[in-house]
This record gives sequence, C-alpha cells and structure tokens, in this order.
Amino acid sequence: MVAGKGSPQDVLLEEDVISVIEEGTPVELFDTKRVLVLTPDATRTCPLPMIVRALRKTVGARSQRLDFMVALGTHTPMSEESILALYGIPDHRMGFRSSRFYNHEWAYQHNFSRLGSLNPVEVEELSGGLLKEEVPIDINKRIFDYDLILIVGPVFPHEVVGYSGGAKYLFPGISGGEFLHFFHWLGAVITCKKIIGVKDTPVRRMIDRAMDKVPVPIHCLAMVVNGDAELRGLYAGNVKEAWSRAADLSFRIHIMTKKTPFKIVLGRAPTMYDEIWTAGKVMYKLEQVVADQGTLIIYGPHIRDISRSWGQYIERAGYHTRDYFLSQMKKFRNFPKGVLAHLTHVRGTGTYENGVERCDVNVVLATSIPEGLCRRINLGYMDPSKMNMRDYTNKEDQGILFVDNAGETLYRLE
Repeated sequence: MVAGKGSPQDVLLEEDVISVIEEGTPVELFDTKRVLVLTPDATRTCPLPMIVRALRKTVGARSQRLDFMVALGTHTPMSEESILALYGIPDHRMGFRSSRFYNHEWAYQHNFSRLGSLNPVEVEELSGGLLKEEVPIDINKRIFDYDLILIVGPVFPHEVVGYSGGAKYLFPGISGGEFLHFFHWLGAVITCKKIIGVKDTPVRRMIDRAMDKVPVPIHCLAMVVNGDAELRGLYAGNVKEAWSRAADLSFRIHIMTKKTPFKIVLGRAPTMYDEIWTAGKVMYKLEQVVADQGTLIIYGPHIRDISRSWGQYIERAGYHTRDYFLSQMKKFRNFPKGVLAHLTHVRGTGTYENGVERCDVNVVLATSIPEGLCRRINLGYMDPSKMNMRDYTNKEDQGILFVDNAGETLYRLE
C-alpha cells in the first residue's frame, strides 16, 4: 500500500507530510525498532529540514533509535556540521540528541558487506543483451545494525537510471564500487538521451533486482519538489510503488518541451553544484534542445573543481563520446567505469570513426576552471567575467536559450 498526495499545483506543508507518513508507514515497522534514514546530500533540491522534523514527530516518537546517513554515492563527504545544517538541526541538536549522523564512507572497502551478485544470465536479461558478466553487489554494512531502512529523497529525471530516487538511495547511494561503476557504464552505453526521463530502464531494473537482495526491511518516502524546494508531492510505502508514483508526478513537473532546437544554450548551474562532477547535470538536462553542432555553455563562476574525488582520472582521459571509449576499452581498462560514464554524459552523443571524433554538441565551461585545463580535458572555455547575461536572455527567437538553475528540469523537443 502507498499513501500519498501531490499534483503540479499542490504545495505540501508539514502537517501534510505528517499525515502521509502516518497513513503510509505502519507503526509495526518502526515501533521500538532501530531505524536508519537515508537522505540525499546538498546536491539535491528538497525541503529536508521539514521532512526530518516530521520524521522526529512520527517515527522518532516510537522508534528505539532514529539515525541518519547521507547517501553520498561517490560525492564529497560532508562534515557533521554540514549534515546538521542540511537537515535544519540546530547546533544543540534539540530533539535529536540521541540520533547519530553518518556519511556513506564509500572510499573505504572495509565499510562494505557483500550481498551476493548478479550472474551473467541475469545481467544479459536485465541489460537487454548489452552486457553479460558477473557483477558483485556490496553495500554499507552499517545497515545490518538496524531493523528498518527508510529511504527519503526527491525524484527527478536522471541520466543513468531514468528517474532518480527509490532504490537509487541504496545503489549507488550506499553501495560499493564494482556494481556502482558497472550500472553507470550500462547507462552510458545506452546513452543519456535514450534513458533520461524514462521510467522503465535496464538500469532501474538492475538496481531494483539488487535491492531485492537486501535482507533488512526497506520503506520509502518519495518526494517531488519544484525548483524553489516547495514540496509538490510525497508518497510513502513500498519502495518501488512509492517511487513509481513520484516519477509519474515528476514527469508532469520536471519536463519542459521546446518546438525547435537552439544554436546556443546557456545553463546557469546553481551553487549546490560546485564541481563539474555534479554541474554536468546542466548538460544532461539540456542536451536534447541543442541543435546539431550547437553550443552548450555550463555557466558557474563559483565552480573551481572538475571533481574532488575523480579529478585525476578525468584529467588523464578527458571528456569524450561513448564511441571514443568503446573503440579503445583496453586503453581505459584501469579507469573506473563510473568515471567513463560521466565523461560520455558531459560530452554528449557523437561518433568516433577512423580515429576522428565528431561531437554533436560543443560543450563550453564558463567557470573558474582555467582555460588550459578546460582545453586539456577536451572542453571549450569562456571567461565568465567577460560575459554579459543580456546577450543570452530573452533571445529564444534568435536561437539562444537561457536556463537559470539548470540541472533538475529536463528539456526535450516536442
């Protein structure tokens, strides 16, 4: 059973959140139980403080423990001070003095426990015949200290799985490397264009299959929010069903259509994307409305890093099309496949024939990353201090599209 409320016009308040939680979360799931809440980090728009307060009043009032873990995937770890600020919890922890707050410490292998694996037959079936290999599935072993995992997160169109949320808070949220890198690469092989904003994808099926191997009970609060972090929908219940209903609402809220492509598209990255590893979402969400051989500008003067976690690999490989990597996988066999997937998603579609790469979109960084480094990683460069936003705004009739706070709304052609 799933309880929920939401529409593109709704704005849910804290009393609505409490009502949905109480209706969709049976008391026996958490009464005198140890509960671990999985949440996003600061790179997702959502009203986490309101949700966390509502959880304290409902689940926290009757659970034995109410602890929290930031499902980082492979994002930069957060300090405890930053986590408390993300959750809207004051320094003195009013109401949360007995709660513990964790990062998913993905860089340390000793933090993981193996759930099993997907065998080659399963992988071939789930991937639609694209891949066939044994894939081990590891997860943060801290989950075995709890009686309930409560997934709490927003749902948006997503470049790897189609729509974010749901089981994605387990894989890659708190999972280990091999499976994480494997399914990100599967998404790259399919391509962002074909997977983003699609509910039923091979990658979604794969992470749902992996979730079935988790022995701890799992419950879900799936959110749908707008760009102002207003809560437009909340669904509580079985993970797959709650996520599905949220994805249906996300389709109505987070997809914008345009009649014709644009020769220049400028997406201004919000401050929550402070490295290209996350600001690449500007390209993922806008690629489909850039004309062939047009230009996509990722604008963010606040961005100074390519990736604090994976920058060394990115600088060695550079941003290239999928076919560039597929044609020479031996050369990149020691690169994490999740990194290769990111490189193809940011560079976009194109071809690689007879040693010549043709990219469909000219991707340009207007950030604080130096020009020399931009060129070295195979991206264009513009000096943001010399750009005038008036050259890009209100110019759609001239083939120029400006998108503010880009990265969560998907733009498509009609």
